[in-house]
Amino acid sequence: MTQPPTGPDDVTSPQPPDDRPVVVETSDGVAWVRLNRPEAMNSLNLAMKEALLAALREAADDPAVRCVVLTGTGRAFCVGQDLKEHVQSLASADSTLATTVTDHYNPIVTLLATMNKPVVAALGGVAAGAGLSFALACDVRIAAEGAGLNTSFAGIALSCDSGASWTLPRLVGPARAKELLMFPRTVPAEEALSLGLVTRVVPAADFEDAVRELATTLAQGPTLAYGSIRRAVAVSSGADLATSLAHEAQLMELTGRSADHRAAVDAFLAKEKPAYTGT
Repeated sequence: MTQPPTGPDDVTSPQPPDDRPVVVETSDGVAWVRLNRPEAMNSLNLAMKEALLAALREAADDPAVRCVVLTGTGRAFCVGQDLKEHVQSLASADSTLATTVTDHYNPIVTLLATMNKPVVAALGGVAAGAGLSFALACDVRIAAEGAGLNTSFAGIALSCDSGASWTLPRLVGPARAKELLMFPRTVPAEEALSLGLVTRVVPAADFEDAVRELATTLAQGPTLAYGSIRRAVAVSSGADLATSLAHEAQLMELTGRSADHRAAVDAFLAKEKPAYTGT
């Protein structure tokens, strides 16, 4: 939820001609949810948090949206909480970080992690604090070569939020997670790839095209199956084998009755490429 020191050279992505804090564009089944405060490195003020939460709720509920891409305008993905706004709130005796965590950060991360469709984090620049936590909640993280990741919470004497204590240990193990949290630093994209923090690193010049190709592939795929896989993995991370097996059986029944499954089987027998509808 914090702003880090500036990391390695960040990648500049095109800026939409729009002054809204979050810009949503939907095409070909993909909802592009773009954080749009480039002058503040997409730091999260109240307006952006509320707009992001509303945008994700709409995308999750829209059957026409079959993949969501979370990205940022300008040279950063998101550097976490807007500290200028936070400093002003500290002047109030009633100020508490817990309020924005429960009202904004927790529901945002829950949507990113559990909506019944795949979610991609496109990191064109630095991702830090809550911004990094948001990216870690997504299924796939594709980063440009100049991007960097920084937990940054401990740098201003905070613990961690937005699911970092849950996602980081599952990606890199408890020991490495505590190292990254207690000794925050900007991890370059290539190192992040080797640690398992990102899924793929691409040259800056190819970044937008690579994200679009990946998102389109997911949107054209069996999105009901993708959503079910998300749910199966989430449940299994906190359940025993018997519970996980029972949950898998429920999801297999659901996807086994789907139009997508029938289309896939028919296409396989006909030696054709299936056309999926997400149902």
